[in-house]
Amino acid sequence: MSRHDVLVDADWVQEHLDDPTIAIVEVDEDTTAYEKNHIKNAIRIDWTKDLQDPVRRDFVDQEGFEKLLSEKGISNDHTVILYGGNNNWFAAYAYWYFKLYGHENVKLIDGGRKKWELDARELVAGDEVPQRAKTEYKAKPQDLSIRAFRDEVVDAIGTQNIVDVRSPDEFSGKLNAPAHLPQEQSQRPGHVPTSRNIPWSKNANDDGTFKSDDELKALYEDEEIDLAKDTIALCRIGERSAISWFVLHELLGVENVKNYDGSWTEYGSLVGVPIELGPAK
Repeated sequence: MSRHDVLVDADWVQEHLDDPTIAIVEVDEDTTAYEKNHIKNAIRIDWTKDLQDPVRRDFVDQEGFEKLLSEKGISNDHTVILYGGNNNWFAAYAYWYFKLYGHENVKLIDGGRKKWELDARELVAGDEVPQRAKTEYKAKPQDLSIRAFRDEVVDAIGTQNIVDVRSPDEFSGKLNAPAHLPQEQSQRPGHVPTSRNIPWSKNANDDGTFKSDDELKALYEDEEIDLAKDTIALCRIGERSAISWFVLHELLGVENVKNYDGSWTEYGSLVGVPIELGPAK
């Protein structure tokens, strides 16, 4: 797999704004960003409402994903182009969802909203929403080869790569969540023993685009990540770790990489599991 298979640049998007074979989708941490302005013909997926189960702590099931994409006018044949703010933080999370349910024709805009804005490219008004005909989208069962569960994380201690992509303050236990996101805290702070702290933001350049393959490989190997081993990435709720999953699995082609979507809000609330405090060693 090459970068061309999973990324498009802003120039490519500019040339394909009116292409009926693609669906441009904004997924942002700030769910109001789309309402202010967005890329022409982009539709919005609200991660808090559209991707999460409304009752239990989990994300939408196969039927729910089918309904969502059908109502958004996305078919199985569409190439989905995702973007968002914060170096594609939640766009990568949505990308992982699409892959989880078997949609192969999905890519990120390299640099996301940040690069688009730095280039001074056009953003249309928030009320300029494209009208797309409903479809009959059919999803596949979850691909569990890319999703990790809590027991797998416990079993991975000391045997697999565990990449914790949170901030150093969260990893050490000083904070239980990012300073600007006080909700959804776990019962205990800290990190999984033998995990390595490689913050998600280190994967990107200043303009939001991903660093080169050589730079990314060095980033992980310098933190003693053996890319030949099985790897689990985690953060607080599984969104930031989706960026690192994307880098390892999609850009670097590392096999057997899983995203632990339960992440610290689950692990840090479990009874009896091992936890460590303190900075990365």
